Amino acid sequence: MTAPLLLTVILIYFALLLGVAWLASRGADNESFFVGNRSSHWGLVAFGMIGTSLSGVTFISVPGAVGATQFSYFQIALGQMIGYAVIAFVLLPLYYRLQLSSIYRYLGERLGPQSYRTGASFFILSRTLGATARLYLVVRILQDAILDSFGLPFWLTTAVLLLMILLYTYEGGVKTIVWTDTLQTAGMLTGLVVCLVWLANALGLDLTGSFAALSDAGLSRVFVTEPDSRLFWGKQLLAGACIAIAMTGMDQEMMQKNISVKTLRDSQKNILLMSLVMLGVVLMFLVLGGLLQLYAAQQGMAARGDALFPAVVLQHLPAAVQLIFIVALISALFPSADGAITALTSSFCIDLLGLQRRSDWDEARRLQVRKRVHLSFAALFLVLVLVFRWVDNPSMIGLILKIAGYTYGPLLGLFAFGLLTRRDVMDGRVPLVALAAPLLCWLIDSRQQQLFGSYEMGLELLLLNAALSFAGLWLVSRPRRA
Repeated sequence: MTAPLLLTVILIYFALLLGVAWLASRGADNESFFVGNRSSHWGLVAFGMIGTSLSGVTFISVPGAVGATQFSYFQIALGQMIGYAVIAFVLLPLYYRLQLSSIYRYLGERLGPQSYRTGASFFILSRTLGATARLYLVVRILQDAILDSFGLPFWLTTAVLLLMILLYTYEGGVKTIVWTDTLQTAGMLTGLVVCLVWLANALGLDLTGSFAALSDAGLSRVFVTEPDSRLFWGKQLLAGACIAIAMTGMDQEMMQKNISVKTLRDSQKNILLMSLVMLGVVLMFLVLGGLLQLYAAQQGMAARGDALFPAVVLQHLPAAVQLIFIVALISALFPSADGAITALTSSFCIDLLGLQRRSDWDEARRLQVRKRVHLSFAALFLVLVLVFRWVDNPSMIGLILKIAGYTYGPLLGLFAFGLLTRRDVMDGRVPLVALAAPLLCWLIDSRQQQLFGSYEMGLELLLLNAALSFAGLWLVSRPRRA
């Protein structure tokens, strides 16, 4: 498969995205950009959110990690089912009752303006770091597979891809992304199925035979029963639930699409359907990862981790499958950035600049400010992707979950305190609590062996961070006055 042909496929795919975006964004305004005029179809949102939730990290890192952690990632997926139920029946009714454009306005109404800005700031930090890490992984693969042969530098590749994303999100925002995410999810899942079927056939396996072969190779273990292990099933289930609640239910990017659905009932159907489909898709990625391990061993390949999937496809699979893989990879790339830039723009404008509350600004001024913020986040993404290039990590999914543990913990603590207590905080001290909790977590995490011996702390770092945030908020609070 030649690099010029692959590049042509990328350009055709992008032209299709632009066409969909142009049709979806006609007549768009700020309300369209922020919440899609609250008229999105729940089925489209559910399907598109699968691609956003998976992203390029799941597409590349989850299959690549099977050799080291078997199917233990499925424990997290099972825990996420619990978290999605909490989102559907606790958080979404709250967001719809308050008619929120930004979900962090709840913190302002419940705890105070400093809590509101703190929550929004931690979302902006979390999503900026997480989204750029996901974007970096896919750009790196495209660079190595195609664009190095054209002599294009990595920074230019990243800049061009971000410009592409800007072109189809700049006007329509959420109204556009609901449709483009649907297209991208279809592309990603098509690539997953095609690669899975081809590998199984190449190994002479059917569905039943695939599971048997993976079991014989010791790759299909789901539940880890050693309590000291960072992969212990109890830790993973609980962490999965909290990850779903924090990274979906308390994340403006994910909830921005949910609250763009017209009714609460349809939004709940969206999140529950997405959770069921996600469980099946994660299982398919794990089976794919196991088959990649078997195929690599058969071919005597040394590639491991994030490098395994691209190496097998681009070195051994037929040209047609390579094309489908590249389309799927691009489909995984764009949701990593388009929804993030849109949600970050929305949160910064609404939560930090108070765009919707500025009575002294007319609609034209609001539109101008929103577009400048949108461009600024695209520039920041470029800088951070280059930073990730400099500090390259062999398994990006581990890094992203570690980042989430530090940055989503205070968000989880803030929302939990607001929902579970009837106490009033000293609002001015909330930012100090939100900064102190991750710092304490870092100190504990860096001294695990001295503190816990053989016990390994993994994803429960998020829970510890949230618990410390909750405890700190309790210390700076008092019983609500009657």
